[in-house]
Amino acid sequence: MTDTAASLDHANYPLRVRDFYLGRQPVLDRNQALYGYELLFRSARQGEADETGLSATAAVIAHAAQLGLARAIGDATCFLNVDAEVLASDIFAFLPRDRTILEIVSDVVPDDDLLARMRALEGHGFRFALDGVDGDSLRLQRLLPLAAFVKLDLRSVPPAQLPNLVRRLHGMEKTVVAEKVETRDTYQAAMNLGFDYFQGYYFARPSVLGGRKLSPSQLAVVDLMNLVMSDADNADIEKAVKRDVTLALNLLRLVNTPAVGATQRIDSVSQALLVLGRRQLQRWLQIMLYAEPATRGHNQTPLLMLATTRGRLMELLAQRLRPGQRAVADIAFTVGIMSLMDVLFGIPMTEIVEQIPVSDEVRQALVGRAGFFGELLKLSESIEQADENTELVLPTLKELQISGDDMIELEMSAFQWSDSVVRYAI
Repeated sequence: MTDTAASLDHANYPLRVRDFYLGRQPVLDRNQALYGYELLFRSARQGEADETGLSATAAVIAHAAQLGLARAIGDATCFLNVDAEVLASDIFAFLPRDRTILEIVSDVVPDDDLLARMRALEGHGFRFALDGVDGDSLRLQRLLPLAAFVKLDLRSVPPAQLPNLVRRLHGMEKTVVAEKVETRDTYQAAMNLGFDYFQGYYFARPSVLGGRKLSPSQLAVVDLMNLVMSDADNADIEKAVKRDVTLALNLLRLVNTPAVGATQRIDSVSQALLVLGRRQLQRWLQIMLYAEPATRGHNQTPLLMLATTRGRLMELLAQRLRPGQRAVADIAFTVGIMSLMDVLFGIPMTEIVEQIPVSDEVRQALVGRAGFFGELLKLSESIEQADENTELVLPTLKELQISGDDMIELEMSAFQWSDSVVRYAI
């Protein structure tokens, strides 16, 4: 393998290399901790079929890798869709092989040449996942010995076949991933069947069952956030922080991280509040709501990862569209973070905006996806599910005059920022 993608025949890849945006779907383990992401590349050109598909994936991956694939996945594992054409390319020198799983798409024909190429890549440390498996077949029999993971689409495999299929695959020491897990009921059924990993956005779907009891720590954060957003005195905010030991310790840890940039160690709550300032304090509190106690980094909840990424992407979009208007960017971040609080608390968004003081424009964005911030929120939500909502993304990008070139850089920055916050500031 070479260290460059120069050998790729770009005449066979009609898509402009940077004319795309990036979606990523989380893959979670049985404890609902983040294991990895499947990266999804989509064309950002208006009015075209999904030409990225796999005809241009090699060129796109090359550029994403040059931008820094680690910015997109942090320390998680990366699933990448590949076909025979991509497998035959020299793209793989760019990828972190210990954290890259090559996902063989359903229309790949496992001839002798392809199997030999897979064995060569396996020798370089890559692992493979099989997609589009819906039962026994000659294709499956040929590919299965080289696969570490098998993905089963819960919407296409007949439910009656799943128990035996999962059992057989486990008997062959394969890791089995449930795809298209979009509801909590589907997730629970897949758990009961013994799936090892779960892919989908079931964790981000509101589950309103009359409300969920907030933990004491969450109640303290909400109370403190209300004080900050109501412009309370510093003395009252300091008292509220000191009433919760966990909050106080986390605040001190935060202000002493390199991201805050304090020149000397901060040892008191009052000093920490001064260093942080109201704007950063409000942001930290919004993020803290999603943090599970006693967990750090990679084991954080996927909801925290999604909320911080969404908030940061919306902030960056607002900065791009309304340059020099810091307050607008701050509101965009708040809308992004708050947009998942109905999932977090298990209560309708209409009740949340009654309990937490927000402006009318924030309320309109959160409840009705209306106004400037509502449009940014809809765009962010559509990009998160890029495998199904391409038709919603492209017109919005065009309307906002955001190119694929701009979008990929904003997304990478948001992914990197989210990973940094989760790793160091919580």
